[in-house]
Amino acid sequence: MGFPQRFAFATRASRPVSEFASDVVIGLNTPGQKELPSKYLYDEVGSALFDVICLLPEYGLSRAGARLLQRHSPEIVERLPIPVMVAELGSGSGQKTRWLLEALSRRQRVNYYPIDISGSALFRCQQELGQMDMVSIVGFERAYLDGLQEVAARRRDGQRMLVLFLGSTIGNFDRPAGDQFLREVRAILEKDDALLLATDLEKSVPMLRVAYDDPSGVTAAFNKNLLARINRELDGDFDLARFEHVVRYDEAERRVEMHLRSTAWQNVTIRGAGFRFHLREGETIWTESSHKYNPQEVIHMGERTGYHCADQWVDPEWPFAQNLFFAV
Repeated sequence: MGFPQRFAFATRASRPVSEFASDVVIGLNTPGQKELPSKYLYDEVGSALFDVICLLPEYGLSRAGARLLQRHSPEIVERLPIPVMVAELGSGSGQKTRWLLEALSRRQRVNYYPIDISGSALFRCQQELGQMDMVSIVGFERAYLDGLQEVAARRRDGQRMLVLFLGSTIGNFDRPAGDQFLREVRAILEKDDALLLATDLEKSVPMLRVAYDDPSGVTAAFNKNLLARINRELDGDFDLARFEHVVRYDEAERRVEMHLRSTAWQNVTIRGAGFRFHLREGETIWTESSHKYNPQEVIHMGERTGYHCADQWVDPEWPFAQNLFFAV
């Protein structure tokens, strides 16, 4: 079955095996603390597991973001200059984006460009949104900035751009790196283009711990799948039974950390990368960070990276914010 006429799919090997192998070797060779880039959590299996995580009662983040969009999309859209094109960084299935696209399609025909490194996520996005009236979709299987550059090249004279970054993924960056990323996005935008940025806010440590280490073990499976992916794609021999999912909270950095802890001394070979290393009992591989913010901090983050915060909406049930920035 082909894509509907309103959907196109710009695909290429956005994460070649050689790049994946290189990043794995660099991360596992890091002195002191071994690490793996969190972007590699989201292969087809990982993306499906993350969709399940978003449904768990302990993980209120995704539902908070959806509630805010459901309530405030008409208000957000009213603030946008028309005509406007829409690009989404890390679109995933695009489920939350429907509220915005529906509101915007009542004002104009919408060109929507989801950008994701996962081809399976873009396919699910097509299934979720591909039949919407007044919405044309072109998906880009790209890294964030590469995809955004390609979308910007499609801008017509007089057209503004709305960039969506809805998954609070900015929290996966260390704070200085997050600032740098927002500056790089700003460099692609023109004055008065908009950025809708989702940020997870500070909350109690017990609430955070259970959100990232749910009793049903879905997040643990999501985390361990990164090692399984290395086994599948790079011919590794990680024994997943000899690792446990660990969640830490760093008070000073205000971040949740996900780790995989080795339960025994073990040697691991990754044939596809030509790499062999060992792990001590108790040693961890750091796989993801999720930084938490306070509302005023988010406004200041925008101001120092080239934006003005026009409005901020905060969910009362799970502290979470949608922040509407305009490029200055």
